[in-house]
Amino acid sequence: MKKNISGKDPQMMIRMGNIRDLPEMQKLFEETITEVCRKDYSPEQLEAWKSGAENEERWQKVIRKQIVFITESEGTITGFATLDKGNYIDLLFVHKDFQHQGIASLLYRQVELEAIKQRQLYITAHVSKTAKPFFEKSGFTVLQEQSVPLRGTVLTNYKMEKKLIGS
Repeated sequence: MKKNISGKDPQMMIRMGNIRDLPEMQKLFEETITEVCRKDYSPEQLEAWKSGAENEERWQKVIRKQIVFITESEGTITGFATLDKGNYIDLLFVHKDFQHQGIASLLYRQVELEAIKQRQLYITAHVSKTAKPFFEKSGFTVLQEQSVPLRGTVLTNYKMEKKLIGS
């Protein structure tokens, strides 16, 4: 699947991710955390969080076991989202230079459609402080605030859930 998606960039495409995308996905993950999330987390928290890009085993598992959607423009990955076990959004990141262009919404819609296709009743995510307003706007509610220990620091995130239409 590779198709043009509506939005501000007529060259924006969405497609399924593959193993060749991993290096660019990992770089996007690190850079987005560093640049976009810095208003919500301390430098120590950002370093601990983005160190997850180094976990090759985890990224290999993501690409092998999860459904991965990629947005790209002119050969550059502008965002990605992953769906694990049919109803858990494991990752949803938009390139630091492509923020506020509707990419997260496009990726989320693809993920939600896939969950509905798999007859899921709910879709869940563990959401950063930075992403919480987006998820709330997308119809999610907070189930619980969480404190996640990570490499000598603690990150706050939110367990969120959305009931899917028709379920």
